[in-house]
Amino acid sequence: MNKNKINILNRKAKFEYEFLDKYTAGIKLAGTEIKAIREGKASIAESFCEFHNGGELFVINMHIEEYSHATYFNHNPKSERKLLLNRQELKKLEKEVKNSGLTIIPTRLFVNDRGLAKLDIALAKGKKLYDKRETIKDRDNKRALDRIKKNYK
Repeated sequence: MNKNKINILNRKAKFEYEFLDKYTAGIKLAGTEIKAIREGKASIAESFCEFHNGGELFVINMHIEEYSHATYFNHNPKSERKLLLNRQELKKLEKEVKNSGLTIIPTRLFVNDRGLAKLDIALAKGKKLYDKRETIKDRDNKRALDRIKKNYK
């Protein structure tokens, strides 16, 4: 159906946080927002998720550029957007966030086969400085090992 798949990643998240659990959530969007996402004009780099009244989960700081072909009915680029998960998942996430001090981070924004925008979110724990150094060291070691394997063949 869609030749160019929309797959917007939060590359910083894996470096800054340790993921404990992953979920896929729907997003409640306006008409111009989904059109802008289908054009690939969105960013989740600085975004995070937060619970509001009634146990509803919202993604905050997700930037969706204004749709180029819209009139004055265009959307606000930085508005809060409601995430759609089932009730058990929401209760479990809310309990984890309140009790453990964990956070919910968006990792990937994509459009599925049916044309709906979905957001992969992760229950995450912030890494300490030494964890980040270890991640850099592991990445450099893997790169060096791949280089040696390539030259050996």
